[in-house]
Amino acid sequence: MKPHLRAHVGYWVARQLRGWRWAVGQPKVWRWMEGQFARMAALGDPDAQSFYGHVLLFRGVGLGAREEGLRLLRLAAQAGDSRAAYQLGVNSLKGSVSQAPDAAEAARWFSLAAQEGHPLAARRLAELYRDGGPGLEPNPSQAAHYDACAAKLGL
Repeated sequence: MKPHLRAHVGYWVARQLRGWRWAVGQPKVWRWMEGQFARMAALGDPDAQSFYGHVLLFRGVGLGAREEGLRLLRLAAQAGDSRAAYQLGVNSLKGSVSQAPDAAEAARWFSLAAQEGHPLAARRLAELYRDGGPGLEPNPSQAAHYDACAAKLGL
């Protein structure tokens, strides 16, 4: 029998319910779903970490939920999830209450996402190197490189 079978099944059911508006709107059902997302993320599943990180970042309540979402996204990005790396780049560029905008950090995350095949990350990286930003000087050759990368990825 597969280890953590119950966690996998519960996560799958919760992901299916996520598409049903009535389920998301019911507080008890939503809390159960969040528990399933959190359990799979805690087991180290990169897809679950990315998914639940996005849920906490965009739907979580309070600074603690946002910080936990960013932590989960970091774990998923380090495991190779391009969507998580892209979102971390966007957040690094935007900054937060506790952290100033950091274009160099954003470039690092966008670069990781572009290497994993995320076309928007390559486009944002090209724009970032073209215009520069907080902590990052403009670099036309890097901008051209990532423009070509974005074109190769379909943008």
